Amino acid sequence: MRTLRCRFIVVWVLWATVSLANPPKRHTKVSIKGEKFYINGKPTFPKRIWQGYSIEGLLPNSRMVQGIFDDINPDTRTQWAYPDTQKWDADRNTNEFIEAMPVWKQHGLLAFTLNLQGGSPQGYSKDQPWHNSAFNADGSWSPYYWHRLKKILDKADEQGMVVILGFFYFGQDERLRDEAAVVRAVDNATQWILEEGYENVIIEVNNECNIRYDHPILQPERVHQLIVRIKNTKHKGRRLLVSTSYGGGAIPRENVVKEADFLLLHGNGVSDPTKIVEMVEKTSALPSYRPMPIVFNEDDHFDFDKPMNNFVAATSVYASWGFFDYRMKNEGLEEGYQSVPVNWQISSPRKKAFFTKLKEIVGL
Repeated sequence: MRTLRCRFIVVWVLWATVSLANPPKRHTKVSIKGEKFYINGKPTFPKRIWQGYSIEGLLPNSRMVQGIFDDINPDTRTQWAYPDTQKWDADRNTNEFIEAMPVWKQHGLLAFTLNLQGGSPQGYSKDQPWHNSAFNADGSWSPYYWHRLKKILDKADEQGMVVILGFFYFGQDERLRDEAAVVRAVDNATQWILEEGYENVIIEVNNECNIRYDHPILQPERVHQLIVRIKNTKHKGRRLLVSTSYGGGAIPRENVVKEADFLLLHGNGVSDPTKIVEMVEKTSALPSYRPMPIVFNEDDHFDFDKPMNNFVAATSVYASWGFFDYRMKNEGLEEGYQSVPVNWQISSPRKKAFFTKLKEIVGL
């Protein structure tokens, strides 16, 4: 087994070297002008008005962070077994993710959040004994993860979709042994994305920077340093758009607002839609704010059948909104996009309600 793994790594390195030297032609380019997102030079949903609200330039999204999930901890790996095979299969997970992407796009989904260290495969977790990280302890990367990541990014590029790619997740950032490894991981990931020619990827340095990260450079006081580092990394004159996110209900800090290309908010814990409106208003009133997109890329509140919900509230103040769905107590495999194993199709009433509302808002 070890010999086969070594051969795989050698083949991967050789293939990756050729790929980086001759990246394929890409199809999807995301850019930002003021508060609007553009894809291939045109604002998203041109001239679309819904219930008096402008949709043009918004980036509706869903939290799909487990697309490249794996677990190398033998004590926890068996938890994620598929019911039909009684085994966990990381390649199956990624392949089924890719199969579902065209269906999401047909319903108006333009973006999804993916994370190189995933998210809690239980939805919410106090402890995270599993080991799910695309990075090794020294900040180098695992070819097994990056092979699956490339498959998803390629499909997204083909589909005209944007990937909000998170680098780190609390509870897994300690898999990197020190700050130098964190910086090395950021550099490795940023350079690889640029050298591969992806223009449909925007970066979320870490998910909820104000939630229990071990490394100070990933915490609120210093995370802007990594934003600046990513902005300063260029390949053929091009750089990546970058930000970071905060926990539910939190307003971004000035050091991030000053440096970020867009702002990421979370609606977890915010059950009153009027509070979503207040979050956007408070964010846009910050001294360092300048016209830039405000994006919710995590919110586990639904009520899509009601005239006012968090999705509608965000839209009413020109903020993009992101669906966060996890498997709740006593629910089956068809539920939840974050709980592992995942059914990536629109397979439950809750998923269907979101995508139905999305189609209505974007006019499909």
